[in-house]
Amino acid sequence: MRATLRWAHADLRAHRGQSLFVVLASAGIIASLLLAVAMFSYAANPWQRIFTQSKGAHVWLHTGAGADTSALSGLDGVAGVSGPYRTGRATLESRGVRASVALRAADTRPPEIARPLITEGRWLDGRTVGADGADGVVLESSVARVLWAEPGDSLTVAGPDGSARTLRVAGVAEAAEPRYRPGGEPGIGWVLPGTFDRVAPKSTGQSVGLRLDDPADIDFTVQQAVTLLGADRVAQVTKWQQARADAGGDDRLLGQLFAVFGLGALLAAALAASGAISARIRGQLRDISILKAIGFTPGQVIRGFLVQHLAFALLGVTLGTAAIALLGARIPGRIGEAAGVWQDLPGHTALMAGVPTGAVLLIATATGLAAWRAGRVPPVPVARAALPSAAPMTGLGRRALGTRVPPALVLGWRAAFPRRPRTLITVARLALPLLMITVALVAWSTLDLFRSHPAHVGVPAALTVRAEQPGSLTDAELNRVLTESPGVAAVHPGVEVAALVPGQTGTITLRGLGTAGAPYPFAVVEGRPADGLDEAVAGQGLLDLLDVRVGDWVRMTVEGRPQILHIVGRSIEPESGGRVISTTVDTLQERDPELRPDFQHLVLRPGTDPRAVSSALAATAGGALEIRETANPADRLEPARGVIAALIGVLALIGFIELLTLISTGVRDRGRDLLALKAIGLTPRQVSSAIVAAAGFTAMVAAVLGTGLGVLSGSWLVDTQGRSSGMGAGIAHVPPTLLLASVVAGAVLGAVAAAAVPATRTARRRLADSLTETL
Repeated sequence: MRATLRWAHADLRAHRGQSLFVVLASAGIIASLLLAVAMFSYAANPWQRIFTQSKGAHVWLHTGAGADTSALSGLDGVAGVSGPYRTGRATLESRGVRASVALRAADTRPPEIARPLITEGRWLDGRTVGADGADGVVLESSVARVLWAEPGDSLTVAGPDGSARTLRVAGVAEAAEPRYRPGGEPGIGWVLPGTFDRVAPKSTGQSVGLRLDDPADIDFTVQQAVTLLGADRVAQVTKWQQARADAGGDDRLLGQLFAVFGLGALLAAALAASGAISARIRGQLRDISILKAIGFTPGQVIRGFLVQHLAFALLGVTLGTAAIALLGARIPGRIGEAAGVWQDLPGHTALMAGVPTGAVLLIATATGLAAWRAGRVPPVPVARAALPSAAPMTGLGRRALGTRVPPALVLGWRAAFPRRPRTLITVARLALPLLMITVALVAWSTLDLFRSHPAHVGVPAALTVRAEQPGSLTDAELNRVLTESPGVAAVHPGVEVAALVPGQTGTITLRGLGTAGAPYPFAVVEGRPADGLDEAVAGQGLLDLLDVRVGDWVRMTVEGRPQILHIVGRSIEPESGGRVISTTVDTLQERDPELRPDFQHLVLRPGTDPRAVSSALAATAGGALEIRETANPADRLEPARGVIAALIGVLALIGFIELLTLISTGVRDRGRDLLALKAIGLTPRQVSSAIVAAAGFTAMVAAVLGTGLGVLSGSWLVDTQGRSSGMGAGIAHVPPTLLLASVVAGAVLGAVAAAAVPATRTARRRLADSLTETL
């Protein structure tokens, strides 16, 4: 063992550069993986992130104004109290859009517990927000999105005397509470006490939030709190599980997407680490032969390499982990923010220890395999000149040299692809990070499609309009107001009812949109649109639920009456889990002649601002219309953008480490060819150009292979995710050709730039230095 350790120490001193590269590569890979895990935790569960950052309350108690809540902070298990806040319901209106909001009277200093996280604007500070002296309000982000409200915008709220009052949006904040749902939970708004007295003076409610030491004790704590306050004084109890479940669909969607990316990044990092170790061991075959010649057994050789590389791995993992733990939060931008928040999220300690431990085990496995192969090296070194050539010069190569193609390119191509099995492994290892980068770009392009062309993903209508009071406008008057509005391209009537599935074991959504004369522009990806009576298109979720396919007939029950429809196409359905079947209003009126449309979908002309159209309609109709923006699935997936960008950076770093391993191996292998290349008349510049060309050709083939497979894999992944969510396949969007070409060009240029310096140093070595390479 002593001899093994002495040899390991001597080898370390003799190959300091290689040892430093292995340590830094291990540290970089661990740092990349930890940053990727931090980004995934940050974005895959946005509600948990908000809850952690804001020190959210585990339970909210909504009571009457007379309830004394001062004793709640003394209950066992209560770590902190937020409030109490005087609360009152109000209806806010902006650009014709109305939303119910629970206003809270808050101080100028944000609370420590359940602190709203300001994302735009600022918190309430006692100053008027506008020149007109309007009072300020901070809106929770979900209700602000529905109202199209931004800092500085004006909102209208009805006063106690029936007169309209104006509130100015001071800021937009995130809160770990149930989000606003039209017709369901109200949104949340924070105003100063003086503003609250003017807007809702007769409100008698109050809300108080409790943060617990142990969330598992929530039921016992709620029971204690209700007993203390009196059951007759507690109107509603909202637990943190309700808010988390409200955002659960988004978490699942993002979580599945990021899980695939995480596995891909882990596999790429594993191959990069094992490649660096294997390359270093292959570079020491001559030293291994000498060790065996002087009496080292295969077991001693294997133990020596294991001791060395486990020490390298532990040092690299320690450096990478320490760097992220101490400096991760200081990285600029979204990555640094994610690394800082991740430290407070559940599961941080387990991941912080598990990822490095798994990496060390992986490196130990890779080292063991490479060391086992090293233990089988014969004790007598074989002259490389006596070994058969990897591959003779092909006829195409000889013709290329004869047609004055630069020798560096021909020799570089031959060196890059010597027709060995190891060449395929090298290309595959380098192609994997590029494949994952392309998959991430496909996901990014799909999100861009959701945002820029929502009609392609089942959201052709930008606005939904309903009559505020039934009978306030006749159908003809409503149609005239909508069609004459500038920017409106088409108006489609619609009605939506619940229908019982066959067997009456569940309900689905039956919609009537458009008419036979003016069909609704469904996003049909399979079959054809419904253009006749009793024809319909269905979402993937409904097809899976009923176990039917396009072309089948389905029977359902609507208000006690049977409805039989022929499914002629599959459409993209982002709502209700895809459990939607859509036909024309004419078909539904054939079953029920007295059926009237409940709403109107407005399709706008390209480039038209929905906010301007909403404001114009509100002014024209004089408040007789309820106008809402049609929900876009891109809103739920918006947090994924920053994570995808950071993931691309992490994969690029892993790919760069793999590229450095490739270049070091190529430079070492090309070193033994210096004598032959110089003997046939190549200058040092041509020799270095051949080495650089070999790296560039390998990177080019790997990039083309990685991007090609990445486009196919990314499209399949996105469509599979769409199918599992009920939205349906057919939503994947391939990145522009120019962007894919830039990925290939970036990989090639990066390889050429990285190989330039070592290739130049190798080409300028003296001839005598290369004689040892013949063994």
